[in-house]
Amino acid sequence: MQKPGQCVRNGLVYIIFALMLAAAPVMSFAAPHAAMVMDARSGEVLYSRNADTRLHPASLTKMMTLYIAFEAVEHGEISLDTEVTISRNAASEPPSKLGLRPGQKIRLRYLIRAAAVKSANDAATAIGEAIEGSEDAFAQRMNRTAKAMGMSNTTFRNMHGLTEAGHLSTARDMTILGRHVFYDYPDYYNLFSRITADAGTRTVYHTNRRFLRSYRGADGIKTGYTSASGFNLVASAERGGIRIITTVFGGASTAARNAKVAELMDMGFARAPRRVASRIPQKPPYLGHADDGRVGKTVRVSTLIGRSLVPRARPVAAPAPELLVAIKDSVAAVTAEIAAAPVAEGSTDSTLPPPSPQEVPVPQPRPQSLIQAAVEPAIADQSRVVTRMSSSGGRQWGINVGRYGSRFQAEKILLQTALKELGTLDNALRKVSRSNAGFDANFVGMTQQEAALACRRLSSRGAECTTFGPS
Repeated sequence: MQKPGQCVRNGLVYIIFALMLAAAPVMSFAAPHAAMVMDARSGEVLYSRNADTRLHPASLTKMMTLYIAFEAVEHGEISLDTEVTISRNAASEPPSKLGLRPGQKIRLRYLIRAAAVKSANDAATAIGEAIEGSEDAFAQRMNRTAKAMGMSNTTFRNMHGLTEAGHLSTARDMTILGRHVFYDYPDYYNLFSRITADAGTRTVYHTNRRFLRSYRGADGIKTGYTSASGFNLVASAERGGIRIITTVFGGASTAARNAKVAELMDMGFARAPRRVASRIPQKPPYLGHADDGRVGKTVRVSTLIGRSLVPRARPVAAPAPELLVAIKDSVAAVTAEIAAAPVAEGSTDSTLPPPSPQEVPVPQPRPQSLIQAAVEPAIADQSRVVTRMSSSGGRQWGINVGRYGSRFQAEKILLQTALKELGTLDNALRKVSRSNAGFDANFVGMTQQEAALACRRLSSRGAECTTFGPS
């Protein structure tokens, strides 16, 4: 038996312990419905819980709405400066919203900012209607794009994410989508890290600003909440060259969700290897509108030849020997002029005169007396007849003027270079090619002579330039 004094002491201990438990802050949160942690560099899953359970995504849906908007701008379907007329349907969407009015006109760029930063439902609906004409048509495009990305358990019914029967996704699919947003449209990704943004009619504030401010390295991506979904978040953070994407569905509150995401982020950074082979996800094919012939239509081409497609040779007279000599002399003269043109090594003079007409290889008009397209076999030296097109390999040559960290930088350099070298680059096409190492700024559609001449002139200014030809 315990002594009376000992019982009193034990009772006091129990009372004090109970008071400590009552006063202590809650240090853990209820587990979310589903979660996934992924190494964005390789796509390796570092943690998952109910990752393939179909749940309500809420405003995580807007990641796909914005992805298609970026795609539409890239392919010229619509411009960032397009004035979008707000429909009654878009204006009537419930909050969160920008407060748009029916008939109001607003630029697409402001709708994108409002949807990405404030998660405005009216802006998201207006985006979809502007691109596809209706909510149903845009939802179909969302589903086509999701399927092309490998989001096999997702079905979209609207562009904003408000609860609707059959509008479901998974933690795995939303992680895949977040990774594509980051890698496929890096020039737009910074939208998801802006604490504030100018949405045209007013300044809007990021729905995820608490997490962005509190977690080191966080730079996106999207929150979501409805009563049916709970508090959702797809978040991305980068530390020391390692990028982690974490998705949580069904948090009990904003604080609980953010705490769980931070915990899973820490786990991801701890588990991710310092060095890993980067496997950038393949960008899905551009599907465009459902009625433009790219979707749901199979074209069968018969390879059987029903009739001869080779025209009969027309009777022509052999060219005069003087004409053949003139052609060879002209080609030789142009080649000699290019080879003998002086190049000032190390020169940085940006006021070089435009190339002379003799320096630029411009095809000459076809002589009226030349009425045949081929040389008769009777001409003994026909194998040595050279034209400018055949000697240059056609317009399959180009020049590279550097590799840059973003598409915007590459396009800016291409434009600046084209303005400086109008004489030699006037007929060339500007093209930005993306690779794992960056964005290559190229001029293409040139002859070998045009490419060599342009590079020589650019190099004389100290500019970076290399030629490349058909492989």
